[in-house]
Amino acid sequence: MIKKWFAIHTYAGHENKVRANLERAIQYAKLQDRFGEILIATEDFTVMKDRKKTVSRRKTFPSYVLVEMELNTETQTLVTGVPGVTHFLGDDRPVPLSEAEIARIRGQGVVEKGKVTTEVPFKVGESVKVVEGPFSDFVGSVDEINLDRGKVRVMVSIFGRPTPVELDFSQVQAI
Repeated sequence: MIKKWFAIHTYAGHENKVRANLERAIQYAKLQDRFGEILIATEDFTVMKDRKKTVSRRKTFPSYVLVEMELNTETQTLVTGVPGVTHFLGDDRPVPLSEAEIARIRGQGVVEKGKVTTEVPFKVGESVKVVEGPFSDFVGSVDEINLDRGKVRVMVSIFGRPTPVELDFSQVQAI
């Protein structure tokens, strides 16, 4: 039988416990040949706090664990019997995920790829204060946000004229 990927729903925040308990249950039942990888999809992202970048990790699909397995009544019963598992994704019968879905999830979830998403604490049009650099203490409005470069363009008033200034995310803070 061919192994396919299935999504199992868990209690919120129990994904890592479910994975550990499932691995133990598989070992105990000696069904390692019917199971493949157990995956919790995560992504890295940066957050600006106190003018410092911190890289954190978050789950892209909270409350879900992906399991590569051969589906039969024995393996399905084993998985649903693990503490923290509520059900398989699908109506009455678990529905396998397509290879395209798994490839997309792996592409955004694998840490080795180096993809980092940045959360910016301000939006275009919002008023911000420059806290560092030659324009320190100037107040302006966000004109453009460039996530790739980690820069923000702020329109500040210099000699009574609006002037664009390009700054790092760490150099400005929302008012």
